[in-house]
Amino acid sequence: MGSGEWTSTSTPYLTPRATGEPDAWTSETKARGRNGGQRILYAGERAASAEVSQMLRTAVGESVVVRRRVIELDEIPVELTDTYYPSSIASGTRLAASGKIRGGAVTLLAELGHVGVRAVEKVAARMPSADERDQLRMGPGEPVLQISRVTLDAADRPVQADVMVMPAARQQLRYEIRIG
Repeated sequence: MGSGEWTSTSTPYLTPRATGEPDAWTSETKARGRNGGQRILYAGERAASAEVSQMLRTAVGESVVVRRRVIELDEIPVELTDTYYPSSIASGTRLAASGKIRGGAVTLLAELGHVGVRAVEKVAARMPSADERDQLRMGPGEPVLQISRVTLDAADRPVQADVMVMPAARQQLRYEIRIG
């Protein structure tokens, strides 16, 4: 996939889906005549890193739920995503299990009473780690984009934090901002 061949926008991934609808990635890729999938590498509780604790406003080392996934487009890995949830929201739910969630995690969060109303994203370019380069099937010298996103509810509480890593040459980001 060349530069700009896939343009991504965040809004569909922050919006709960209607009952019975597939997740946003599956819908988006299907609408474009492509095949989107994901492999869940890990789901469960872990100690929060400094970055995650700052995003979720927890203490460093506090238990959080994480889902680690490889996102694929036409069977090619295009993104590594770690999604974190406060344990108070996600422990004992399907978010902490390795199965696929019909409609996606944002839909399940809404069913659990946690609806995001605002998201803050930070985008950075950097060189990948050796593990990221291998998982994303990248050549040497290719940079990645890292998006760190925190989703907040109506009371301004973090309900989800995402750290996404993608090959810069395979991705173009599109932002639409409403003012007023």
